[in-house]
Amino acid sequence: MEAVLAMTSVHLWVSLAIILLGIAAYAWGRWPMETVSLAIIVALLLFFHFFPLPAEAVDGSPLTTRRLLSGFSDPALIAIIALLVMGQALVHAGALDEPVRRLLAVARNAPRLVMRGILAIVFAVSGFLNNTPVVAVFIPILSAISRKLDVNPSRMMIPLSYAAILGGNLTIIGSSANLLVAGVYMSITGERLGFFSITLPGLIIGLVGFLYVAFLAPRLLRDRVPLISGMSRVAKQFIVQFEVPPGSSLEGAKAVSGLFPALTHLTVRAIHRGDETLLPPFDNIALAAGDIVIAAATREALTEMMAKDPGLIHLLWRRGGVAGEEIEGESPLPEDRMLAEVMIAPASRLQGRTLEQVGFRSLTNCIVLGIQRRSRMIRSHISELVLEPGDVLLLLGRREDIMALRGNRDLLLLEWSAADFPMVEAGRLALGVFAGTILLASTGVLPITIAALLGVLVMLAGRCINIRQAGRAVDGKVVLVIAAAIAMGETMQATGGAEVVAEALLTALKGADHLTVLSVFFLVVMLFTNLLSNNATAVLFTPIAVALAQHLGMDPRPFAFAVIFASTAAFATPFGYQTNLLVMAPGHYRFADFLRAGVPLAMIVWLTFTLVAAALYVP
Repeated sequence: MEAVLAMTSVHLWVSLAIILLGIAAYAWGRWPMETVSLAIIVALLLFFHFFPLPAEAVDGSPLTTRRLLSGFSDPALIAIIALLVMGQALVHAGALDEPVRRLLAVARNAPRLVMRGILAIVFAVSGFLNNTPVVAVFIPILSAISRKLDVNPSRMMIPLSYAAILGGNLTIIGSSANLLVAGVYMSITGERLGFFSITLPGLIIGLVGFLYVAFLAPRLLRDRVPLISGMSRVAKQFIVQFEVPPGSSLEGAKAVSGLFPALTHLTVRAIHRGDETLLPPFDNIALAAGDIVIAAATREALTEMMAKDPGLIHLLWRRGGVAGEEIEGESPLPEDRMLAEVMIAPASRLQGRTLEQVGFRSLTNCIVLGIQRRSRMIRSHISELVLEPGDVLLLLGRREDIMALRGNRDLLLLEWSAADFPMVEAGRLALGVFAGTILLASTGVLPITIAALLGVLVMLAGRCINIRQAGRAVDGKVVLVIAAAIAMGETMQATGGAEVVAEALLTALKGADHLTVLSVFFLVVMLFTNLLSNNATAVLFTPIAVALAQHLGMDPRPFAFAVIFASTAAFATPFGYQTNLLVMAPGHYRFADFLRAGVPLAMIVWLTFTLVAAALYVP
């Protein structure tokens, strides 16, 4: 037995060394997080392969390769991946365009107020719904609003996660860790923690933390998402041409003070109606079916217009874009369609000819939506325009056809410009599926993992997104970070690392007053939840909390509450909480970003809990 304990001690200290070195490498930031995560996993695998841990040492379960790699099949990981895919589908289908437009109407006058309002909604809702899907709902909305208001998304994504974490402590069902603590606590004491048993302390701690999250955290975070390319794309104006389809929402749209409110963010240059050309100012003019509209618009404005009226893009594709190359037979709009920009190359064979003369669609399998030419005002049919070197064409086509332009000597594909074109016709389906997924998960009908996978399946079947786009939504960094975190957690439990720390805590705090013991215990649990997962920490420390309270002759409820609030205070690391991992990819965060914004919040939560405990629980 002594040999086993000695061997276990060696495994414990070597494991702690690997984990601490890994965390230090995360914090240093010299290597990518996925590289550090893989290094941690490989180091643990190699050590326990050559020096196996005796099965009877601590928890009676051998630390096998399967156990160390269990993170790759962890339900939390699968749920996060599925939610990321569903979020991508919502964006690709343009399902969030209308909510974003409505929020923007308010945000343009008070952008900071809207941002903080979104955080407040997340904080309140997370007390009653699983905070992972709540954050998943607001990631694309907050991203879109940030982009439109030229606010870097990296300043808002971490606050979004923190608001959800704080809100999860308003009720016993707000977090899975809360439920785990309540279950273990009841099995030990026979006492049930009620639905609102943590609401008063949770509300006080949450409101204090929310003030930091809404007002200070965005100032501490750095710009990680490059805005220059996105802003330049939005600022670039193209001359576009489209026909008003019969039955379209644009039919009958009237000009007000020379402008068309129905054509938001488009500047109409001319309207061709039969043989007549209407020029500004447009007074008492209403659009009619068959009108050819020449307008200046950005890519974003054009996309928004077609999202409002999907018939426009279908008609453009069928008619061959501005060149009017209508092809025979059925030509459905492709699912894997992309927008891209190409420039007419110097000495191009296309110069001096019109798009119609070139036969652009037959040549490239793409249609032209618009053209950019800085030298002169364009009011004529774009199909009649003679191409010149330097002209930039806005194209719509299948992904494979767009990518095939890389080898075209007459056209220079601007690589940064290639982007998926929203599947606007699938927007309502995508939104309905996502709402159904959230409903199934939040009501407990299905676990979040199963509900999210079901939602992804329905979205794929409904063509809201395809397999290639779904694969692009999966971030390898998130996968490896979760897998490494679970491997570290399994190692700590198997080697008895957490128990050693807890016993040391009991010894160190012998003779201290009750408030000090409770406060330091909270601090230790909070440290562990940032190194392990919040659920593992909750299960691990609840029995210790009850034992510590009984040893001190105190009511165990405050110690159980300490475990609840501390185990969810995973603000300082990305792998401490699922929502942190969820926002890591959209915000392009590094490990140091969570330290920078999370450590102050963790200290605020700890100090607030100590004051609340002194007022409510400790005599």
